[in-house]
Amino acid sequence: MANDPLTAAVSDRICKHMNDDHAEAVLAYARHYGGLSGAREARMIAVAPQAMRLEVDGALVEVPFDHTLSDSEDAHRTLVAMLRSLPGKA
Repeated sequence: MANDPLTAAVSDRICKHMNDDHAEAVLAYARHYGGLSGAREARMIAVAPQAMRLEVDGALVEVPFDHTLSDSEDAHRTLVAMLRSLPGKA
Protein backbone atom coordinates (compact mmCIF):
# COMPACT_ATOMS: atom_id res chain seq x y z
CA MET A 1 0.00 0.00 0.00
CA ALA A 2 1.49 3.33 -1.04
CA ASN A 3 1.78 6.34 1.24
CA ASP A 4 -1.41 7.94 -0.06
CA PRO A 5 -3.27 10.62 1.91
CA LEU A 6 -6.40 9.32 3.59
CA THR A 7 -8.87 10.55 0.98
CA ALA A 8 -12.35 9.11 0.57
CA ALA A 9 -11.07 6.95 -2.31
CA VAL A 10 -8.24 5.56 -0.18
CA SER A 11 -10.66 4.91 2.67
CA ASP A 12 -12.93 3.02 0.27
CA ARG A 13 -9.98 0.95 -0.97
CA ILE A 14 -8.92 0.06 2.59
CA CYS A 15 -12.48 -0.84 3.57
CA LYS A 16 -13.02 -3.03 0.51
CA HIS A 17 -9.77 -4.87 1.20
CA MET A 18 -10.58 -5.35 4.89
CA ASN A 19 -14.16 -6.48 4.26
CA ASP A 20 -13.24 -8.80 1.38
CA ASP A 21 -10.02 -10.29 2.78
CA HIS A 22 -10.03 -9.72 6.54
CA ALA A 23 -13.66 -9.90 7.70
CA GLU A 24 -12.66 -11.75 10.88
CA ALA A 25 -10.29 -8.91 11.80
CA VAL A 26 -13.06 -6.33 11.30
CA LEU A 27 -15.31 -8.35 13.61
CA ALA A 28 -12.46 -8.57 16.14
CA TYR A 29 -12.08 -4.75 16.05
CA ALA A 30 -15.82 -4.40 16.75
CA ARG A 31 -15.77 -6.89 19.59
CA HIS A 32 -12.63 -5.64 21.33
CA TYR A 33 -12.19 -1.95 20.49
CA GLY A 34 -15.89 -1.26 19.98
CA GLY A 35 -16.78 -3.00 23.25
CA LEU A 36 -19.33 -5.21 21.52
CA SER A 37 -18.28 -8.69 22.65
CA GLY A 38 -21.49 -10.23 21.31
CA ALA A 39 -21.16 -8.75 17.81
CA ARG A 40 -22.05 -11.22 15.07
CA GLU A 41 -21.37 -9.19 11.92
CA ALA A 42 -19.18 -6.17 11.20
CA ARG A 43 -18.18 -4.21 8.11
CA MET A 44 -15.61 -1.44 7.90
CA ILE A 45 -17.29 1.55 6.25
CA ALA A 46 -14.67 4.30 6.59
CA VAL A 47 -11.13 5.00 7.75
CA ALA A 48 -10.44 8.59 8.76
CA PRO A 49 -7.33 10.02 10.44
CA GLN A 50 -8.91 9.88 13.90
CA ALA A 51 -11.04 6.72 13.77
CA MET A 52 -12.44 3.82 11.80
CA ARG A 53 -16.18 3.58 11.32
CA LEU A 54 -17.81 0.19 11.44
CA GLU A 55 -21.31 -1.09 10.86
CA VAL A 56 -21.85 -3.70 13.56
CA ASP A 57 -25.04 -5.74 13.52
CA GLY A 58 -26.72 -2.83 11.71
CA ALA A 59 -25.48 -0.08 14.07
CA LEU A 60 -22.75 2.48 13.38
CA VAL A 61 -19.73 2.30 15.69
CA GLU A 62 -16.70 4.57 15.71
CA VAL A 63 -13.40 3.13 16.94
CA PRO A 64 -10.82 5.84 17.65
CA PHE A 65 -7.14 5.34 16.87
CA ASP A 66 -4.46 5.99 19.49
CA HIS A 67 -2.99 8.70 17.23
CA THR A 68 -3.98 10.69 14.14
CA LEU A 69 -3.16 8.67 11.03
CA SER A 70 -0.89 10.43 8.57
CA ASP A 71 -1.46 8.36 5.42
CA SER A 72 -2.43 4.95 4.06
CA GLU A 73 0.78 3.28 5.22
CA ASP A 74 0.19 4.57 8.76
CA ALA A 75 -3.36 3.20 8.53
CA HIS A 76 -2.02 -0.20 7.48
CA ARG A 77 0.57 -0.32 10.27
CA THR A 78 -1.98 0.82 12.85
CA LEU A 79 -4.68 -1.67 11.83
CA VAL A 80 -2.15 -4.52 11.89
CA ALA A 81 -0.81 -3.41 15.30
CA MET A 82 -4.34 -3.16 16.70
CA LEU A 83 -5.09 -6.70 15.56
CA ARG A 84 -1.81 -8.09 16.87
CA SER A 85 -2.40 -6.52 20.29
CA LEU A 86 -5.64 -8.47 20.79
CA PRO A 87 -5.54 -11.38 23.22
CA GLY A 88 -4.65 -14.56 21.34
CA LYS A 89 -3.69 -12.69 18.13
CA ALA A 90 0.03 -12.12 18.72
